[in-house]
Amino acid sequence: MSNPDFDALIGRVALGDRAAFAHLYHASSPKLFAVCLRILRDRTDAEEALQEIYIKIWQRARSFATRSGTATSWLVAIARNHAIDVIRARRPAAQDIDDLSEALDDGAPNPEEVAAVRDEGRRIDDCMKRLQAPQADAVRRAYVEGLSYLELADELKVPLNTVRTWLRRSLLKLRECMEQ
Repeated sequence: MSNPDFDALIGRVALGDRAAFAHLYHASSPKLFAVCLRILRDRTDAEEALQEIYIKIWQRARSFATRSGTATSWLVAIARNHAIDVIRARRPAAQDIDDLSEALDDGAPNPEEVAAVRDEGRRIDDCMKRLQAPQADAVRRAYVEGLSYLELADELKVPLNTVRTWLRRSLLKLRECMEQ
């Protein structure tokens, strides 16, 4: 069914035409059910949500304006928003202020933690500058990028034991530098 047909059906639904509503339901329910199922991930919840969505469509048909978008996008927006509301309603409410503060804590570091991390980062950078370039590069590639010793040996064109020695000695120098 094309959008102009949905536009006409929604217009007739706005006037209280039950036959148009039934036709709209049969034509659009598979798509709206798929939207609900994708968001809710539970068939029973999606079926219940779909029924509530069509109640909203019946009640809000008068507010649909063809100038504001397509009928399909309007129907999908109602379904998507309702499914999201269902998920939000599932979340347990905070029991007291401590629970609420934990729920509101987004895990973002406070300014003091940010400053400490930056300071630590500067210290590590300063210590890395004290290493010779090939060893500093090996440390970065192994411990930041996650390359294995064998991959490093292949890329740097040095024996595997050389890579192991570089990394061990470099880590000892870094630890000594960081403890100062």
